[in-house]
Amino acid sequence: QVQLVESGGGLVQAGGSLRLSCAASGRTFSAYQMGWFRQAPGKEREFVAGISGYGVTTDYADSVKGRFTISRDNARNTANLQMNGLKPEDTAVYYCAARIGGIGFRRDFQFDYWGQGTQVTVSS
Repeated sequence: QVQLVESGGGLVQAGGSLRLSCAASGRTFSAYQMGWFRQAPGKEREFVAGISGYGVTTDYADSVKGRFTISRDNARNTANLQMNGLKPEDTAVYYCAARIGGIGFRRDFQFDYWGQGTQVTVSS
C-alpha cells in the first residue's frame, strides 16, 4: 500500500509556471509507475502525464506535450510535474496516482492509489 500527497498547486497567470509534487509513503517507490491526471469542473478526469518506475519511459497528453515535464526522485519518494506556459484551460484539480506493473499510463482505472488532489487555477 502507498499513500500519496500532492502539493504545489495555486493561482497563476497565463504563461506562468507551477511545479506539482507528489510525496509517497509505503513500499519501495521505484516499484510504482506514476501518473498525473486532472479534472476540471463538469468534465471527466483526464490523463496528463505518466512515468515508469525508474523514469525510463514517459508519456504526455497531446494538450500538455512540450509544456509539462514529469519526473521522479526515487531517493526522495517523490514524483513531480513541472508545468510551464500555463493556459486557462489547464485549470483543474490535479491528482497523482500510482500502480505496480501494467502497460501504458493513459487510463485512470489502471491506477490503484490516488492522492487527494491539488487545485491549479490559471487566470487569463
